Amino acid sequence: MFSIKTLKELFGQDIAISQDMISAIEKWGSMYRGQAPWVDEQVDSLQIEQGICREFANVCLNEMESSISVEPLDKIYQSAVRDLNENLQSGLALGSFCIKPLGEDKVEYITQERFIPLKFDARGRLTRVAFVDVKKVADYDYFIRFEVHTWEETRVLNIQNLAYRSSDMASIGRSVPLSMVPEWAELPENINYAGVERPDFGYYRNPIKNEVDGSPCGVSVYQSATNLIKKTDIQFGRLDWEFESGERVVHVDVTALQEAPTLGQDGRTRYEMPKLNKRLYRGLNLSGGSNGEELYKEYSPELRDQNIINGLNAYLRRIEFNVCLSYGDLSDVNDVDKTATEAKIAKKRKYNMVKAIQSNLKDCLEDLAYALAFYNGMTRSGYEFLCTFKDSILVDEEEERQQDRQDLAAGIMRPEEYRAKWYGETLEEAAKNLPEPAMVEE
Repeated sequence: MFSIKTLKELFGQDIAISQDMISAIEKWGSMYRGQAPWVDEQVDSLQIEQGICREFANVCLNEMESSISVEPLDKIYQSAVRDLNENLQSGLALGSFCIKPLGEDKVEYITQERFIPLKFDARGRLTRVAFVDVKKVADYDYFIRFEVHTWEETRVLNIQNLAYRSSDMASIGRSVPLSMVPEWAELPENINYAGVERPDFGYYRNPIKNEVDGSPCGVSVYQSATNLIKKTDIQFGRLDWEFESGERVVHVDVTALQEAPTLGQDGRTRYEMPKLNKRLYRGLNLSGGSNGEELYKEYSPELRDQNIINGLNAYLRRIEFNVCLSYGDLSDVNDVDKTATEAKIAKKRKYNMVKAIQSNLKDCLEDLAYALAFYNGMTRSGYEFLCTFKDSILVDEEEERQQDRQDLAAGIMRPEEYRAKWYGETLEEAAKNLPEPAMVEE
């Protein structure tokens, strides 16, 4: 990301992102990569951020079914969403991402740290954006390309390509022709398309209110737990130190050491323990040179690990609450002392967040389907975009099966429907495999 001053000089005052937001995106990115500001030699990252994003992405996409009714277009679409899970994880971490078609049959996933939002419409849809592409050709020599997509409600799409050359990434540098980079030589500098019904890319943003700068830009799914994640990493550092500092040590008086068979490099006599374990034995002047009593003294402190682990789990449970995960998703599931009502509320909280993510993701994928149709000349092919999600977060398999049994007994579900669902058969196969009704003797 460049500074706001630099961006405003390039694109004018109409920029939908602030310096505070740029700093926040950089922080979320460093946290996601395990390089948070508080990580050092004493504190390691537990990668909680990746765990949060992975859990939400897996749950959201595990039972998603999406397709396009026109087969040639659906084949391109299915290839485009093959890597959706891993890219959704990055999008959840950084607040938003775009899926931009590259010609007819390829797409590129671009997270919020690699594009500049310029304008949103009233419903929060990104309608003007600059995608950033950087080519490093040598030390202190960069080519920077801004691909600006602008969609107007008059159904006009404009795409511009602006190239610059700079000696560092802190400034844009001077304008240069696109032909200076072979990969960019065939790109149009400025082109308009008429009759375009929506933006030519899919845009996803997290369903979280932006309290960083109040803009429509997406906020990280773990933004509200940033300080808690810091405390948790530090707490785990305490646990690590507790085990390291509590290792058993035997302090050995120098009079108990044996003379080594060889001299040291300095010519002095060396002393050692037979089969010395350097991690276990430490030589100290314990006896003070008196009568040789107390030649060995064990240091084996009592570990306080359980108290630290309890504190660690308390932090993890609070993170689960703040980011809307269920209890036990991050914390020790055996240490979650919650009533059935509290557990159900936690599941409902997670369910609501997942549904909101799925809703925004569906809008993104629907726009992607249109973009693919646009670049393949199939917007008037009569295609239909289909996307469904199964709501099974609140109930486990056994509870769902029990509910189906009750529906079966009440006549709400037919026997062949029940068998098809739980035995992996088609309705026709299930109907044939139903047991014969018992004969009742008169």
